[in-house]
Amino acid sequence: MTENSQEQPVDAGTVKYLRILVTTLSATMILGFIIIVVLFVIRFSDAMGPTLPDVITLPDGTTPTAFTRGAGWYAVVTSDDQILIFDLESGELRQTLQVE
Repeated sequence: MTENSQEQPVDAGTVKYLRILVTTLSATMILGFIIIVVLFVIRFSDAMGPTLPDVITLPDGTTPTAFTRGAGWYAVVTSDDQILIFDLESGELRQTLQVE
């Protein structure tokens, strides 16, 4: 069998150039990954979660099933399909909504 392809000699300068390119690409990818990890750590360490009230006083006979917080208020959904909206600062009941 004869081969029709012609082999070209590999130049030492070309191999060195390709080695530099691969090394640079690898270093860039590693550095980029480290930067992404550092940014995630910085971003999520600042946001430890919302401030929640220490105590929530619910009306007698209600069982909470869900909680949400907004700007200046928080709400508790009860098992009897009511939404109780409280003031964040004072803890006073602002509004009661019946879910139908």
